[in-house]
Amino acid sequence: MKNLSQKCILVSIFAQNVKSYRLQQGLSQEQLAERAGVHRTYIGMLEREEKNVTIYNIERIAIALGLEAYQLLKSKND
Repeated sequence: MKNLSQKCILVSIFAQNVKSYRLQQGLSQEQLAERAGVHRTYIGMLEREEKNVTIYNIERIAIALGLEAYQLLKSKND
């Protein structure tokens, strides 16, 4: 089965935003994962668009980055 996340623009926006905000804060994927309470490989999989994220984990990652959840789903072009 083909990876459907490549067809969903929100998956791409989310992946780009997580990576961008993480790097802006000088965090490694492992550090962000620890803050968010998720497995260290999960962040990398999200940033590479290999996994779909749940609303629950969007909130956890947003909190770990000191953001509102909507900021991770908002295109930087808006």
